[in-house]
Amino acid sequence: MASNMDREMILADFQACTGIENIDEAITLLEQNNWDLVAAINGVIPQENGILQSDYGGETIPGPAFDPANRPAPAPPSSSSSAFRPVMPSRQIVERQPRMLDFRVEYRDRNVDVVLEDSCTVGEIKQILENELQIPVSKMLLKGWKTGDVEDSTVLKSLHLPKNNSLYVLTPDLPPPSSSSHAGALQESLNQNFMLIITHREVQREYNLNFSGSSTIQEVKRNVYDLTSIPVRHQLWEGWPTTATDDSMCLAESGLSYPCHRLTVGRRSSPAQTREQSEEQSTDVHMVSDSDGDDFEDASEFGVDDGEVFGMASSALRKSPMMPENAENEEEALLQFAAEFSSRYGDCHPVFFIGSLEAAFQEAFYVKARDRKLLAIYLHHDESVLTNVFCSQMLCAESIVSYLSQNFITWAWDLTKDANRARFLTMCNRHFGSVVAQTIRTQKTDQFPLFLIIMGKRSSNEVLNVIQGNTTVDELMMRLMAAMEIFTAQQQEDIKDEDEREARENVKREQDEAYRLSLEADRAKREAHEREMAEQFRLEQIRKEQEEEREAIRLSLEQALPPEPKEENAEPVSKLRIRTPSGEFLERRFLASNKLQIVFDFVASKGFPWDEFKLLSTFPRRDVTQLDPNKSLLEVKLFPQETLFLEAKE
Repeated sequence: MASNMDREMILADFQACTGIENIDEAITLLEQNNWDLVAAINGVIPQENGILQSDYGGETIPGPAFDPANRPAPAPPSSSSSAFRPVMPSRQIVERQPRMLDFRVEYRDRNVDVVLEDSCTVGEIKQILENELQIPVSKMLLKGWKTGDVEDSTVLKSLHLPKNNSLYVLTPDLPPPSSSSHAGALQESLNQNFMLIITHREVQREYNLNFSGSSTIQEVKRNVYDLTSIPVRHQLWEGWPTTATDDSMCLAESGLSYPCHRLTVGRRSSPAQTREQSEEQSTDVHMVSDSDGDDFEDASEFGVDDGEVFGMASSALRKSPMMPENAENEEEALLQFAAEFSSRYGDCHPVFFIGSLEAAFQEAFYVKARDRKLLAIYLHHDESVLTNVFCSQMLCAESIVSYLSQNFITWAWDLTKDANRARFLTMCNRHFGSVVAQTIRTQKTDQFPLFLIIMGKRSSNEVLNVIQGNTTVDELMMRLMAAMEIFTAQQQEDIKDEDEREARENVKREQDEAYRLSLEADRAKREAHEREMAEQFRLEQIRKEQEEEREAIRLSLEQALPPEPKEENAEPVSKLRIRTPSGEFLERRFLASNKLQIVFDFVASKGFPWDEFKLLSTFPRRDVTQLDPNKSLLEVKLFPQETLFLEAKE
């Protein structure tokens, strides 16, 4: 692995040989070839038939295939040579291996993955998509190229593409898929994702943002404010459909082109601001024209550090402090810090957490273990010669910004003013202890800015790393990744403990719920049994009362019966024989002049009330209880003797 010094030399030589001025693109190509200078050069410079074409002397160098293992070590640079002197490999041949490129192509609700060699053309990608999407090549517009629209005959290698690429297909000549109804189409649009390609007019920067169809226009504008620091009320837009008349309207209803729509945003400025911007631009031009590029390259020979040169230029441009002096409201102070940082160093910078340090702790540490992040505290100091270089080249590097946004909550504070420095030291002493506060207190001005990496633990907050401003992008990234490895190991333990704790709590909750249900079931059974017993008792009481009442009636009837006449009596006597339902017989003599009611009372006194039983005669069969009870036995022909039987009424 090449050291940082070697990498800087390789990067300079690579840029000099290839003419690629974009540092990020050059670093990406070198990393893809493991910082092998010759392999990276051969991946960019056109070659034919295994011949490396050199621009130094105009000669073509034939020879055997180049073996990276036999490449001689680069000679140490001379003290008098320029750092950007091109260093070419010895007269050897490098046969370039084809480089594979991955493309993820989005069309409406489909994604197609395409893998091709960089020697293929754009038209070949379209042919593959024609088979996959069933769309004619003539109807297909392939968008998403960083260099703008390209021709079908363009060779991929000439576009200097990274390994992984995202493209999208537009078909303006084809009608959108039909839907059964407007409501169904709207619901489908709400579930779709819209890619908004937003161009920031002032800085000519493009943002590719994905929003769901249910997102509102207001949410888009707020997100753009986070990226550009242009407040919503100052945003001047171009490209919204005429139907997008209300910021509360969702994107699915606004008439945006699917899946991609282009917009342009700028800052709405007053005439006074326009004059001020013109003055700033003239000042910038004057300052740049006074300094030749060679002065910066040779500054180290005169004992002047690059940071000092850039630091002085930055100080001359500053118009307001990063943070108000003696800041009491942390949220307002950080809003000013983020706005001033954007105005100085551009919009590509870490997303600073707006809120108190305690709120940043809550956001980073006091959530579920899976959602926790590291806390990065950036300590700024305007008087340090390293500040401008660190912010512009390290902190605003796209790789650093992306890594921080994915894995860190970034909080910032300005220590330039003594009052703000004292306030932060007080917060530091309270949250991290006196040792960390003393470490920051003893830092010299030229050692700033500082980057503190904080990891939350169960009982305290641990400072994993203190990164000073005199570092490089690679070193900063390695230290961030090292802190992330420590955090990931701790996070896995916390996730395991949290899962086990939740499992125990779930078991306990299930047991408590089962116990509660058991108690409720037992209580329900007990209450049902008690109700049943109470009902039985009530019915028993009613039965007893009815029996007592019947017994009382029976006794009263028995006592009210006239005495049974003797067989030998002066008056006519009727002898009745009555068969009960159980087969027993009741026999008694009555006077023929006795009323039929007396017979009914006799039967009732024996436990057979006439309202429950009927008295029947056999020959002829008749229901005696239907006869007039006031008639005599003689009148109803129950004389001189008769056999009757009792039958329960239905």
